[in-house]
Amino acid sequence: MSTSGVQPDPVQLQTAPNTSPTEPAAKTGVLHTIQALLYIIVIAIFIITFTVQPFRIPSASMEPTLLVGDFLLVTKESPSTDTSNGVFAPDHIHRGDIIIFYYPINPSMHLVKRVVGIPGDHLKLRGGHVYINDKPLSESYAVYRPTPPDNFRDNFPRMQSADPTIDSRWWIRMRNLIDDGELIIPAGNYFVLGDNRNDSEDSRYWGFVPRADIVGKPLIIYFSLREISDDPLAVPVDSIVPAGHRPSAFDLLTSFARWGRTFQIVR
Repeated sequence: MSTSGVQPDPVQLQTAPNTSPTEPAAKTGVLHTIQALLYIIVIAIFIITFTVQPFRIPSASMEPTLLVGDFLLVTKESPSTDTSNGVFAPDHIHRGDIIIFYYPINPSMHLVKRVVGIPGDHLKLRGGHVYINDKPLSESYAVYRPTPPDNFRDNFPRMQSADPTIDSRWWIRMRNLIDDGELIIPAGNYFVLGDNRNDSEDSRYWGFVPRADIVGKPLIIYFSLREISDDPLAVPVDSIVPAGHRPSAFDLLTSFARWGRTFQIVR
């Protein structure tokens, strides 16, 4: 006698002749798998559309943090405004963050740099090193490769002579923002530099990055493609190969990428 008081349906216990009782379960399992894959695809499309965006590094201005050929997933920023005072509300952009943004001179392009000055900062460079509010900024990420001296680049802001690569509109605006040899960063704007400090076209040459132009922050390096030599039989130019070693087919197939950088978190 059943303790639940519910009698089993005898129809459900019958099986069709020559039909395995496991076939319906197998079909159901396949349907569940397809359904799960569709959910994953939808979620992935949503994440790529609204949360992250892929980018590729084309220049050496952020070396050694980011290398030419690195592919990044970038978390998108959604700027919000504080209607009480008409400026951007406090957000998640901090000094030391790496950001992707629209190039102020050509908004159709994206650039990647590091934030070194935030709204309200008094900024200057002396000997290439950043000072914020007259105190040196600790920058373990910055590198200073040997280059000819450049007073404008290394002792910014410097108004005695105009560098030919400076945007003229920035040159005019900058003159009105200097106080006692320091650049004052206005509300809603950020001053950015490349980590490869002596080989970077950055805020020194074209000005601030408005908060509204910031696309997001790099999250991870999901792939890194090496620089390729003009010789089709040679391994990539930035690959380390023993002297006198002739690359094998395996070398050519595997050395096109920097596999060790895959899924590295960007800092």
